[in-house]
Amino acid sequence: MGLLTGTLLLATIAVDRWGTRWRRRAHDGVVRPAGEERTVKNSQVAILCGAILAGALIVAGTNVWLVRSLPERSEPPQERSASLSGERPPPADRSSHRMVIAMMPKAKGDPYFVSCRAGADEAARELGVDLIWDGPTSLDAAKQNELAEDWITRKVDVIAVAVENRAAISTVLRKARANGIRVLTWDADAEPDARDFFVNQATPEGIANALTDEAARLLNGRGEFAIVTGALSAANQNEWIRFIRKRVSEKHPGLVVATIRPSDDDRDKAFAETQTIMKVNPAVRLVMAISAPAVPGSAEAVRQAGRRDVNVIGLSLPNINKPYVHGGIVQTVVLWNTRDLGYLTVYAGARAADRVLAAGAQSLPAGRLGTIEVHGSEVVLGPPLLFNKSNIDRYDF
Repeated sequence: MGLLTGTLLLATIAVDRWGTRWRRRAHDGVVRPAGEERTVKNSQVAILCGAILAGALIVAGTNVWLVRSLPERSEPPQERSASLSGERPPPADRSSHRMVIAMMPKAKGDPYFVSCRAGADEAARELGVDLIWDGPTSLDAAKQNELAEDWITRKVDVIAVAVENRAAISTVLRKARANGIRVLTWDADAEPDARDFFVNQATPEGIANALTDEAARLLNGRGEFAIVTGALSAANQNEWIRFIRKRVSEKHPGLVVATIRPSDDDRDKAFAETQTIMKVNPAVRLVMAISAPAVPGSAEAVRQAGRRDVNVIGLSLPNINKPYVHGGIVQTVVLWNTRDLGYLTVYAGARAADRVLAAGAQSLPAGRLGTIEVHGSEVVLGPPLLFNKSNIDRYDF
């Protein structure tokens, strides 16, 4: 702007002086005093404009020098160097990215899943990953879908779900995989094409055989027993029931499954269902509860009824059943280490995200658990444990 102003002023003065000289030639050549006064003033203005022009040139030159000294783009030195040399810049360093694993239980208030979370938190600390633990407060397949959709939007690295309803959630999990998220199921599986791996606490057949063999031992190979499950739609429990029937048919033909009743993973409902079983099926001599809250619920019903002729066994946590085991109401609790299940799930998720656990893998390094076997797309924790009076106090979960 200063450069333009100075130039215009000089041009104006030059035109004025040219006009003055032309007028002098047109007259008799006499120079008037007023003209002399104007000449002096124009000379002073010319000097002033020259100074302005010089200053403007200095400022303009300084600005050009400053602009040329700046990089063309705001970029790290390494990328700028590569750009100037004509080479392709190296890929961005993602080592600072902190992995996010979103883990969903069937019901976050269930003692079984509370125990699983303790192991998941432990593994997350060891691996330096962020763990999101969230789920329905009670069995709710729609809520599981809603949470999974939210995690897809948040672009987490891994989603791990203990599936309540296989058909309902599989569509959402397929969407997560299509968005580049690694998907695991644990405790209960989805459709195989909806996830990358299933972290299985034990094989369904192994669980069913342990329960059925224990029932046969307590009933001396003959008699009726009832099954109290979680939800009738629970895929993992329905698979256990299928293998229980198979084991009865093949190995223990003297046993009879009298009835199967749902507890919806609720202790009070298990209590009420067991009361009904004992009234409607008085020949039942054993209740097999295959949901963690159902075992103490059934045990309390048997205790209050004073039915010492009815045994209780099932899948549950040692801690919530210790009073009933020591009281002789619950004979055996069959389970795996739930803390280890949560721990293994986080390890499997992290290893799947960094591609250490990939299709074709036969084993998985899993921290304090050592090397875990992988069978196809299933990561198997190990065989179930049997807890009774002789060993239950050695476990705290």
